Formats: sequence, C-alpha cells, structure tokens
Amino acid sequence: MANALKVTIPLLNPNEPELQLASLEIREGAQVEQGQLLCTLESTKSASDLYAEQSGFIVGLTVQQGDLLPAGSVLCWIASSSDWRPPEASEPVPASEGPGITGLRITGPARKLAQDRAIDLASLPIGPLITESFLRDRLGSTEGLDREVSAPITKKGDVILYGGGGHAKALIELIQSLEGYSVVGVIDDKLQTGASILDTKVLGPGDMLPDILKSGIGLAVNAVGGIGDVMSRVRVFRRLIEAGFDFPTLIHPTAFVERSASLEAGVQVFPHAYVGSEARVGFGAIVNTGAVVSHDCLLGRYVNVAPSASLAGGVSLGKAVLVGMAVTINLAVTVGDGARIGNSAVVKADVPAGKVVRAGAVWP
Repeated sequence: MANALKVTIPLLNPNEPELQLASLEIREGAQVEQGQLLCTLESTKSASDLYAEQSGFIVGLTVQQGDLLPAGSVLCWIASSSDWRPPEASEPVPASEGPGITGLRITGPARKLAQDRAIDLASLPIGPLITESFLRDRLGSTEGLDREVSAPITKKGDVILYGGGGHAKALIELIQSLEGYSVVGVIDDKLQTGASILDTKVLGPGDMLPDILKSGIGLAVNAVGGIGDVMSRVRVFRRLIEAGFDFPTLIHPTAFVERSASLEAGVQVFPHAYVGSEARVGFGAIVNTGAVVSHDCLLGRYVNVAPSASLAGGVSLGKAVLVGMAVTINLAVTVGDGARIGNSAVVKADVPAGKVVRAGAVWP
C-alpha cells in the first residue's frame, strides 16, 4: 500500500455539520478487510454506515462511540502497517481526563482555555471530545449577551431582519400581520445588496449595523433559524447585541399564548402555535407553526421547536435544543443543552446534553 487511506466523516445533511457516532465497530491497531463496517453515523434525519474502502490496519483513531463529529473531520486512517503514523499536521490532539471527573475527554488547549475562563470542568458533557472550538462556541452562547432582558420587548416601530433565508420569509409575513411594525430591510452577509425577499430589500452585510442603529432603527429580528447549527443563530444575536439593538417579542395573531405564560425578548411564536399556562420561553426561542408547548414547560435560550411538535406538560428543554417537526415529548421529560431531536421522533425519557435522537426514533 503506497499511501494510507484517510477516512473522513461525510456530510449527510447540509443543515447539520455534525454527526453522532452511533456505533463504532473498530479499535486502534485492529486489522480490517475491504468492505468491513467501520461505524454508523446519525443525523437528526438519517443514518449512514461507513465501510473500509481497502484492507489494512486502523491508525489514528481517537474518537469514542457517542461523540459528535464535524463533517470533514478524520475518523481514522487505514494503513498497511499498524506501526504507520499519520502526518504530524493530521495527528489528533490527544484527549485526557479532567482531574476527578471520570470520563471527561478534553484536549490540552481546551483545558487551558477552561482554566483561563474559570469554566467548571464538571459542567462539561461526558462522552464527546471537548475541543478548544467547542468551548469557544459554548462561551459564545453567553459572552457578550449581558444586554438580554427577561421581559418581552413591547415597543414597536421600524425593524430590520438579520438573515435572508426561508425563516426570513416567514418572519416578514408574521411581522406584516402585526400592527405597529414595519420591516425596513434585511441584513445578510451573502446575499447581493438590492435583492428582494418577498417585498423586502436586502440592505447589505452586517457591517452596516452601526449605521442602521444611528439612523434611528433600534429593533432587530434574528431571521437565522439555526437548524443543524444553532451557534449560527447565537452568533447573530451576539452581533446584534454588541451593535446595540433590542429584540421585539413576536406573536402571530393566530397563535394563542396563555396569560400566565412568560416570553423573554426575541421570542418568535408562529401561526397556530400554543403556549400553555405558566410556560416559560427563554431568550431568542422559536415556537414554530402549529407547535404545542403545554403548561409548565421550560424552554431555554435559543430553543427551536419546529412545526407541529408537541411538548406535554412540564417538559424542560435546555439551551440551544432543536426539536424537529411532529416530534412528541412526553410529560415532565428533560432534554439537555444542545440536544437535537429528529423529525417525528417520540421522546419518552430524559435526553442527555448533546444527544442526537434520529428522525422517527422512539427514545430511549
């Protein structure tokens, strides 16, 4: 074998840049045959098996079953000898256990960052490899957001949207159905200035935010849904907050929100959705078309509940949880931070932080 074969994680869904390693059928140094199953990967919508494209020995395997792996990252190499080593630039950073925290896998740079920022290692998820980029995204979900308010923003007037995709179209028509608001334009870093989304013009990229604020427009709506990459939505909030904008709480006229429910700033409730008695919906969350959030539910910041999903009473969703279309979550279930529940899944018990429950599955 002239060259070792690099095995990389494929992109199954353009909206989901990470896949869960649902099963791992190999170990470091093991000999495999061409066509042998290496692992099974899952997104919220599909599953895929990876097979060996040639015979050889597994080298450079550092991941574990249950890890979330970015598309394009290296699973392992298949080499002609178990003594072969990957090129230095491709060598994974070794993980280590945190002191006194059994099962925590964290890289050296991530450990240093955690120490510098006074992050409690016990607060980190067990199982996935904790990298420096993971921690920076985790920090990014809270750093720079000190202007968040617990009460909904009720002032009205001109608003801008940040993001020009499909979620923006739904928001434009939602806002147009409300009295007292006027959408003056869309900010998007990729779309051409002057293009139209429905009847709304693209004003330009995010660099324009300070000038827009100076012009007297102080309300912004986050039009990035964040399906598959919730941090893209968080980054937009951070940028808008740093620029000085406020976020209206938007409730479509056909939605029903009980008087005892509480909605924080930046929440978006779409047509025919229901938010029940004493439910609490956190900053920047989305309750999409026809979704049911029953009494006493708690939705953390940046949660996205997709169309027709149903949450029974007392369900608790952690920060940045994504709930797919037509999902059913049973009474008093807790879903941990960053978990993703695929379309039509049925959740009957608590879901760990970061877990991917694939589409159509019954959990557990």
